[in-house]
Amino acid sequence: MTLPEPVADGAQALYEDDDLLVLCKPSGLLCVPGRGPDKQDCLSARAQQRWPGALVVHRLDQATSGLVLMARHIDAQRRLGHAFAERLVHKRYQAVVQGQLGTVGGDWSEIDLPIAADWERRPLRVIDHAVGKPSLTRWRALAHDATAQTTRVELEPLTGRTHQLRVHLAAIGHPILGDALYADAATQAQAPRLLLHASHLAFSHPATGTPVTLAWAEEFEENAASAPAFIAPEAIY
Repeated sequence: MTLPEPVADGAQALYEDDDLLVLCKPSGLLCVPGRGPDKQDCLSARAQQRWPGALVVHRLDQATSGLVLMARHIDAQRRLGHAFAERLVHKRYQAVVQGQLGTVGGDWSEIDLPIAADWERRPLRVIDHAVGKPSLTRWRALAHDATAQTTRVELEPLTGRTHQLRVHLAAIGHPILGDALYADAATQAQAPRLLLHASHLAFSHPATGTPVTLAWAEEFEENAASAPAFIAPEAIY
């Protein structure tokens, strides 16, 4: 499968059929409209211009790039929403973090730390063992960069807390490069954007039950201040 050529202010689909869309969201674009006239441009609005009636199923943070699933009609939205609620949609991410983390090719490890809202500094989240909600992230190292002292990691959130991956990695001393919320100034300055990308989605098709697996790899070109390049997209349906 090949992606269409980029369309200015448009939405790109890695996969589409009569029931659903899987869209490629660039970093910096909201998933849904925010408050104020300057925050109306978003992935859902762009999708609805091209696919009228497209409905939101889930979201990514504005700073995160990657795959976003949308429904083409209300029944598909209900079924997909139920799948997310029951944790039947499997998501994986890739990120570049500060420091040398883990052993490349090693087994999956876990970060099991409860997350709570930081009410005095909203929208920030914090690790809070007293009132935080259980939060579990699996991770493994993909590559080390000895010169930059960074690690590319694959991440699998087993719970769905706000900013979970960002909070967990910062909590173990390996914040994501370019993270304006949870990284120190030096780590923020190492990348022009948050180097976090939703790279894989796997779920059952809402109409047929057929397994659907999609992947969009990201090279994380650290000198590219705009949307990420499309690298080797794959779709298996």
